[in-house]
Amino acid sequence: MTTMPSSDPWGETLPTLHGRRVVLRWPRTTDASDLLEIFGDPEVTRFWSHGPFTDVEGALKLVMEIQRLFAERVLFQWAVTEHESDRVIGTCTLHRWSTQHRRAEVGFALRRSYWGCGWMKEAVSTMIDFAFGPLNLHRLEADVDPRNERSLGLLMKLGFQREGLLAERFHVGNEIQDSVLLGLLARQWRTCAGKGAFAPTAIQQEVEPHPRRP
Repeated sequence: MTTMPSSDPWGETLPTLHGRRVVLRWPRTTDASDLLEIFGDPEVTRFWSHGPFTDVEGALKLVMEIQRLFAERVLFQWAVTEHESDRVIGTCTLHRWSTQHRRAEVGFALRRSYWGCGWMKEAVSTMIDFAFGPLNLHRLEADVDPRNERSLGLLMKLGFQREGLLAERFHVGNEIQDSVLLGLLARQWRTCAGKGAFAPTAIQQEVEPHPRRP
């Protein structure tokens, strides 16, 4: 894992990103109860590499980890909030940085009561615009359990392509999980987004994802 250059312009907190209905912002300790509702839901974490949180301490530790790893420039993980209320409804993540190869891995999660209305499509699109814009990344990757049809469907709608299968990669509880690997190049995103195929503000009825990384 490679850290971001010490001269990067991001400062002490994540830059705030704006979609039409969502805002991606710096997570705070006061968000812990919302994060517990998201990551304490076994349906949200069904196909992740760890089980659900059992108490608010797990959510607080997540916030502290996000802040620490951002300071080290190895993780960008935003709280996804409603534009109107600032309520945290999910997270979006860029992690597994390689500055040499200009790539990162995406992750995301959404509160279950918000599934099916395009919230995460808008949030991830906003994050991708940032990754291929100000961050100047060349490639994004994703790691998804092949049974997680919600995550796979959304990623493929955003232009990600399946690139391989890693058998029995994760051991979670009493279960062994495979991984589908997907990739998206900056030029593919720019070409398709320019045609309106993956417009960040497009609101469509769809199921919502919850990939491995919190």
